[in-house]
This record gives sequence, structure tokens and C-alpha cells, in this order.
Amino acid sequence: MSRILLGVTGSIAAYKAAELVRLYASAGHEVKVVMTKAATEFVSPLIFRTLSRNPVGVEEFAPPEDWRPEHIALAAWAEKAVIAPATANTIAKMRFGLADNLLTSVLLATRAPVFVAPAMNDGMWENAATQENLAALKSRGVTVIEPGEGQLACGTCGKGRMATPEEICGKTLQGGKGTK
Repeated sequence: MSRILLGVTGSIAAYKAAELVRLYASAGHEVKVVMTKAATEFVSPLIFRTLSRNPVGVEEFAPPEDWRPEHIALAAWAEKAVIAPATANTIAKMRFGLADNLLTSVLLATRAPVFVAPAMNDGMWENAATQENLAALKSRGVTVIEPGEGQLACGTCGKGRMATPEEICGKTLQGGKGTK
């Protein structure tokens, strides 16, 4: 079974990530969750700690569990890194190699395959900057799990709904090129 690092970013779709943890754990995979501070505004780290049975990383400079800095330890531990939901902000940070929070620092340091499941407003999804950022990540081997179309939390209808947890689980467990 795999060691899966799940990155949860600040999107209303963050609540769906709890089901993703449950699916991975039920299939026998070990899951560790790293949340951005914005994600904690949507869902509590306690949910992920309970479902994963592991500590949840939020603070970049929290005391590490072992001698290595937490972002390095998590990056080395992960066999797959899944960002679900992946906001336009985090996708942009990944494209440019910005490491200004625990999650983006882990992603910059990991050699594990990386998967992103975008979730955002349809205008943000269609924006040329977002599409360029995704194209750049794909060219580096990041697997993008396309969002669906439908009613969005902001009240518009269009593409931007995060893929279902079942779809994300299936695509991440079956493979993908990954980043390194």
C-alpha cells in the first residue's frame, strides 16, 4: 500500500477531502494531511486527524516530530502527493516554485508523483494565467485531474467543480507520471 500525502487548500471543496482520506484509508493506504491556513477556515484539522489517524500539518515552523524539518520529513515520506482541492493560488505557487507555507514547501521538496485536483470559480478556471500555470505543471509531469462542470458554490454554473473523491482516488491510485 502507498503512503499518500494529501494537501488541502482553501476552497469550499475542502470538505470533500475528508471523504478522500476515508477512501484511501479504507483501501489500506497510510495518509498524512497538510492543510493551508486558508483550508482551516473551511474544515477543521481534527476531521483529518481523526480520519487519517495521523497528525495534521498546518504550521510551517511547528516543532518537527523528528530531527528533520517537517517539510523535508513529509516530502521524503510521501510516495504520492495529492492536492485536493487545489486552488488557483496554490497552483500558481507550484508553477513558480514558491514555498511560503508548509504545503508548498513539501511540494517543492518531494520527489513523489504529484496530482492536483483543481477547484475554483469558472472565471478563475478559464483565466489565461490559470491555464498557463496548469500547462507548465503538466509539462513538468504533474498529473491534473480535471474539474467537472455544474453549479458552483459561488452561484455560477460552469467548469471548476473539484472531481469527485472517488474519481480522484481512482486516478491517483492507478498511476500518473508525477513530478520527479
